[in-house]
Parts: sequence; C-alpha cells; structure tokens
Amino acid sequence: MGFSAMVQPLSSIPMFDSPKEEIPCCGSAQAPPAGKDERPGYKICRYVRDFVDSGAGPVPRVASKLDFKDKLGAVMVRLGIMRDSYRISPGLYCAGNPGRESPVLVSANYKLSFDSLRRELSGLDVWILVLDTRGINVWCAAAHKTFGTEELGRVIEVSALAKVISHRRLVVPQAGAPGIDAPALKKTRGFEVLWGPLRARDLPGFLAASCKAEPAMRKLTFTLPERLTLVPVELAMTLKPALLVLVAMFFISGIGPELFSLGQAWSRWLLFSRIFLAGLLAGAVLVPAFLPWLPFRSFYLKGVVVALPVAVAVLFRGNFGFSLEMAALVLICLAASSYMAMNFTGATPYASPSGVEWEMRRAIPLQGGLVLTALVLWVVHPFL
Repeated sequence: MGFSAMVQPLSSIPMFDSPKEEIPCCGSAQAPPAGKDERPGYKICRYVRDFVDSGAGPVPRVASKLDFKDKLGAVMVRLGIMRDSYRISPGLYCAGNPGRESPVLVSANYKLSFDSLRRELSGLDVWILVLDTRGINVWCAAAHKTFGTEELGRVIEVSALAKVISHRRLVVPQAGAPGIDAPALKKTRGFEVLWGPLRARDLPGFLAASCKAEPAMRKLTFTLPERLTLVPVELAMTLKPALLVLVAMFFISGIGPELFSLGQAWSRWLLFSRIFLAGLLAGAVLVPAFLPWLPFRSFYLKGVVVALPVAVAVLFRGNFGFSLEMAALVLICLAASSYMAMNFTGATPYASPSGVEWEMRRAIPLQGGLVLTALVLWVVHPFL
C-alpha cells in the first residue's frame, strides 16, 4: 500500500467493522439505549455551564474548554477503561449565545466525540443536536445505524427543535453519511441535511464559508499520530487473554520426562514470555507505525512480515541455537503478531465488513496452525 493511499475522499472508503465481538474503539453495539428520563440537563454535568431559554424551554449551554477530568476521561477510554459508559444524554445542547437563525450541529452521545466537537466551538453560537448512538462514535454508529435517519428524526421531535430555530437545516458530519438518508429526512421531517466536514476542527471555517467545505475538509487521513492513537486500547483489550495464555504456558512449559519440573517451567516460561510479548507488540505497535510501507494488502500478513525480524532480534540476543524449542518460539511470535495486526484491520478506514470477514477466514486457520505446531514442538522438545 503506497503512502498516497493514506489520504482519500471519504466517499471512496467503505465502512468497516471490527473482527472482535466487541469494538473497543467504538463501544459495544449491543449497549442499551438511553433511559426514558434521560434528557440534557436532567443530570448536571461539569461541561454544562448554565441554561439558555428557547422556544422549547431551557437548553444546556456547554463549555468549549475541556477541563482536567475531561482529558483524564479521554485517556482512560483510550486505555479501554469504562469505555461503554463514556456517554452523555442525547438531546439538544448549545454553545455560545445561539438564536433562532443559528446553525444546528449534529453529533453522537459518545463523550469523546462530543468533547472533540465542543472544544472547537469557542466564539461560535450554535445548537448541538446529540443522537443516542449507544455511546458509539459517529462513523461506527453510522455503520450500526444508531447514527441514522430514524434516530435523527426521533431526536428532532423529542427536542422540539422546530420550536427552537426558524430554519430547517442540519449540519451533519460527513462521517455519518452512511447512516443518514437525507431525502427521506427532508420528506418526513422537513429538515435539510448539510454535510459538514470530516474533522470538528474544520467547523469554524466551514460555518464562516456559509457551510461550504474546502476539498481538504472532505479528505480522510490516517497519519502516524492517528494510527498510534489506537494502539493503547488495542493493547489494553489484549491484556486479559494475554495473561491467561502466560499462565497456561507456565504449566505447559514444565512438562518433561520427570512429568513436571518447576525449575524447567520457570526457565522455559521466561523464554516464551519474552517472545510472546514481542510478537504482541510487533503486531499492535509496529504494524500501525509502518503501515504505509509494509507489503501485502491483508493485515495478518503484514503482522507476519513485521514479526520475522523481531523474532530473529529477540532470539539472536539470547544466543539460542537452532532447536525445536527455538522453532516453536518463532512460530509463537508470528502468530501473536499476525493476530494483533488482524485486529487492527477493523480500526482502519481501509476495510469493509466483508473485507474483514474475508481476511479472518484466511487468517484464523493460519494462526491456529502456527499455534498448534508451536505447542507440539514446545512440549516435545524436553523429551529429545
């Protein structure tokens, strides 16, 4: 994949899904909807400064500056901590001093998305219509249809938006386009959809230009910082299964002619842990970092490519000679890196749901074969 592929129009990029049952970067699609009494202002939150009067009653006015707890919450979510509860109440909010002619910006009730929007609204007078996306970001929610035409129409009605503004225009993020049927919304609710920019930081310029987007506002990037942002949550979600693997391998490593040797278990387990963790880091960190320059289209093969030099470097440093044990360690490194790289597929703008399934059907048998072969070699080695 060439570096030029890292910047593409959103319209050319298919929607994606994750190869995992739960999507750490997007939250769980099975999360319950907001409660019937959950409304903006029902619970006073730090980001609500006060309330402004509108034709539909008081509307919470939010601060555009993020405080320490907002930033700490973002860090925790990036680490996969309390991810599914990081949401706000759906409904109508505002920033600045909006009036009946002020623009309406549509967002998701994932707080990280909401915070990314409000921090760009300093000096702007706008209304913010937040959909109940089950705490999922706009792009992923559009794929799951929680950021969709039906939900947008519901929130328009529940918030009595028609009483608040005199126009009938909504600025919807471009990333939500797969979930919104603009003609249907116009026909059923009478509201026109204006497709906003991809990034919230472009909103001030977009609004100042009478809601006209520059070409750069329609381009989707996947730069090194953007790729590495996803690494912590990938590692955090792998921590529990990785610990289970390490515990199991301690006991497997002790199997030998004496039935079980504690000393052998410890020494061999240290070797295994070193190469296993190196494989996980190779797939979770090095693949995203060097993504534009790695060969092969499939991510699981990119993981194999990255793991080979990593395995050689780790084993060479340990001065290991060739043996079945060393072969097992190499295979484990390849499998771990390939698996982590395959998981990253669902967090990129390159793969469609069908593409992810296609890759998994080919990757999992290969990864399973590598692990099975490695286990056989690992258990057999002490008996030789």
